[in-house]
Amino acid sequence: MVFDDLGKGVLDNAFEGYNCSLFAYGQTGSGKSYSMVGYGPNKGIVPITCDELFKAIESNQDTTKTFQVTFSMLEIYNEQVRDLLVKSNPKGGLSVRQHPSLGFYVDNLKHTPVGSYKEIEARMDEGTKNRTVASTNMNATSSRAHTVVTITFDQVKEAEDGSKMKKSSVMNLVDLAGSERAESTGATGDRLKEGANINKSLSALGNVISALAEVSSGKAAKGKIVPYRDSVLTKLLQNALGGNSKTIMIAALSPADVNYDETLSTLRYADRAKQIKNKATVNESPTDKLIRELKEENERMKQLLEGGGLTLDQMMQQSGHDSAAMQGVSEEEREAMRQELEEQIRREMEANLKMADRMENTDQWNDELQQAKSEIDDNQTEQMKKTTPHFLNLNEDIVLTGMVTHFLTKEETVVGRLGDDQEDDISLSGISIKKEHCKIIMQDKEILIMPMEENAKIKVNGVTLTGPVPLKHKDRVLFGLNHLYVFYNPKNPATSEGTPEKVDYEFASLELSKEQGMAWDEQNMNREQQRLRQEIAEVYPMIAEANAISEELDKFKSFDVVLIANNDAQSANVMIKMTNLLNGNTWMWDRSTFVNRKFIMEEHYQKYSEGDNSILEIPKEQDPFWEPVEDVMIGAATYYLQPLAYKIEVDEKMPIYDYKGKSEGNLNVGIYPCDSSGKVIEDDYCEDPDELLNKPFSFKITVRDAVISKSRFIKGIQVRFQVRGDESEQTAGNFVASLTPNFNFSRIVSFESLKAAELDYLKNGSIVFKVFGKQEDVRNDTAKKHMNTKQLRQAENNKQDNVGNSASALLQILSGDDKKLVSEMKVLQKKCDTYDRHEQQIKKICKEYSEMEPSPENFNLLIEEISKVLTLEQTVRDKMKAVALASRLVGVGASQSSEPNPETQKLYREMTTMEAERRRQNEDLRSEGDSAACTIL
Repeated sequence: MVFDDLGKGVLDNAFEGYNCSLFAYGQTGSGKSYSMVGYGPNKGIVPITCDELFKAIESNQDTTKTFQVTFSMLEIYNEQVRDLLVKSNPKGGLSVRQHPSLGFYVDNLKHTPVGSYKEIEARMDEGTKNRTVASTNMNATSSRAHTVVTITFDQVKEAEDGSKMKKSSVMNLVDLAGSERAESTGATGDRLKEGANINKSLSALGNVISALAEVSSGKAAKGKIVPYRDSVLTKLLQNALGGNSKTIMIAALSPADVNYDETLSTLRYADRAKQIKNKATVNESPTDKLIRELKEENERMKQLLEGGGLTLDQMMQQSGHDSAAMQGVSEEEREAMRQELEEQIRREMEANLKMADRMENTDQWNDELQQAKSEIDDNQTEQMKKTTPHFLNLNEDIVLTGMVTHFLTKEETVVGRLGDDQEDDISLSGISIKKEHCKIIMQDKEILIMPMEENAKIKVNGVTLTGPVPLKHKDRVLFGLNHLYVFYNPKNPATSEGTPEKVDYEFASLELSKEQGMAWDEQNMNREQQRLRQEIAEVYPMIAEANAISEELDKFKSFDVVLIANNDAQSANVMIKMTNLLNGNTWMWDRSTFVNRKFIMEEHYQKYSEGDNSILEIPKEQDPFWEPVEDVMIGAATYYLQPLAYKIEVDEKMPIYDYKGKSEGNLNVGIYPCDSSGKVIEDDYCEDPDELLNKPFSFKITVRDAVISKSRFIKGIQVRFQVRGDESEQTAGNFVASLTPNFNFSRIVSFESLKAAELDYLKNGSIVFKVFGKQEDVRNDTAKKHMNTKQLRQAENNKQDNVGNSASALLQILSGDDKKLVSEMKVLQKKCDTYDRHEQQIKKICKEYSEMEPSPENFNLLIEEISKVLTLEQTVRDKMKAVALASRLVGVGASQSSEPNPETQKLYREMTTMEAERRRQNEDLRSEGDSAACTIL
């Protein structure tokens, strides 16, 4: 449907000789890549357009018309251009040049001839494979890169007189990176904004579209300059956006209500783009004229180069550069620039000559087309997969999964680091890949994998290798930190225990967390715990990578995943703790901030690995590993409010649990039922909480004092908490400089009329008191100054539990079962104490009245006293008064009778039954209390 609406228009314009462009804009996950490229059997606009293009060419019946199609594919990541049709790109990416007549172009970009849709499909797979390798090395995902597919379509028609007319069209098909706003990524408060250059190109694209919309509507100021030069993306899309091109934009929207702001932003973006008006023209010229112009241009440049008459300013003008930019540049730099531009001009001359030869000699094009065909695999890889053991990659991005294959064709296969002098059978690059990482030995009955160098990181099915291990069909293998593969052995399809039918990235990532103690039994977990397990499994590889980069760059920082309970104590957030290994200071980052910082870390590591050591000397404000000192959360104490629903106070010392579930001290807090003025109400037990509905209710929070274990927090302690309805956290204490601070803080919380939701908060809710400590930028520990980051991390890991045990412990705390049982037992104990008190009071009343002379008046008084103790319902009280009235009407004779009055006997039986029922309930409560206590113990 999308192709019918948009793709056909692109195709029709191409056959008419117009330049045309189609690009998809929207946030990650909204369907941009799916619309443009598709997935699996569901093809997107790009492959369908290519397929339909060649179908139209094959159906052509005009023998005087010939067609030539070339294909290129590039990626823009972090303002660097990578050619996806070659395996290696120069450091810093390809250069973007400007031609006086052609505009901006990518220097040395490979344009390969294609003769069928099958060849284009093979080239797209090749590009995706190369993108997969690069993204694995840099851990970049397709959602953070722009992909540009360019198809040049030439139609040459020969007239009866032998002259030729060429009609040319350039189709740009662009899949843009995700357009998330900074607020939604959580990076708003981060001093280092999102991904450095990722959003720069999209922001520049937005500025260009806005400027072009103003120009088209006539609202732009005279001489307004459209800022094409602000980013690589806008340079390459200059012709598509505001030049000779018919352009279509796809605005991809997410239906989720949480993405409302991003959806609105995308629609505004599309509305501005719709206002742009381009004047496209048909690109049609006689071939002899084009050939003559190309040869004349080459001859002119050749004479200038050979005669030495081409100055630097002339070269810059020839290459489309601004010569004013050379002011203040040294002679050495000017000479280097002159040589570079001279080489560029020579390449342009070579390209012009090649293009002229193509137009003059059809055989030249056919030779290039056959050469390009010979580079294609011809399905050999798919055939080998059916017979040869091999590794197939797994990637978080489903489009990149299964694109890299390594076959085991030798008895001994060595896996090593790409770029070293030694040639390896399988060459990998990236963090933590050793020069000789591991080897795989094929024996008669099994295939073994073993590490070759010390500390070579290899995991099979989530378990770290320390020696030779046999590989089985569908085993998951992690080389280093990023290279995750599935091993397939078609010769022996027996699998390891626990291997599912289909192995995907999600299963493998959860399995990798097993060694860290995070593979909890999903059947015994609630939905919140399952969510946390999934998030931890996702963030764990990123933390491992951040720690590896810290070791490589020697940043003296360590990263751990932690869980911080929310104010409802029923849920938590995945946080990342950064620790200064030299002085012990810590920082807490939310997941979005950490992901943002990690991408900047990768950018710095990439420059460092390319030999740019200046990255080690950057100012601390630009360093993703640096953060100003801030208050740190020591731990939290949770108080459940259930006793308040029965008008029972909560008054006790609670342990302060840190993110590992370990006690860091105690917090003394009291929560009491009170009146609106704050006067505490005692012994006002409410047997049924529903009686509080639609009535005023108040309680008083008193934060008394705390005891903190670690001396490093002696500079100051503060408590923060939030009650239902609070817009922000309340604070107790202003960082009192003591490990045993007295806060003496009180606050009254009042409900004018207690509603059902507020009563439910009292019955099932809680208050989480978070305890913060003050940190200072203290001097580094002198005992550690001779140790590097790797040594410090190893020493720290030896002292601490692993992150999985910490997370598991906190998940158990989050379940709150023990705290809820304590709270429920407190209520049951209060009920039990109340019934005991009632029993003793009734016994006392009965004893007093048994010594009095029986009379209707005394019966009435007895009933009133018992009613006050038991708070009997009015119907019971009226019935008992009626009995007393009947006794009084009988008169004195009744009291003198040897037989008791029948009504008196009935009343006695009812009282006896009531007392027996009270005793039974009392025993039940005692039993429940004992059971709860046993459960806790």
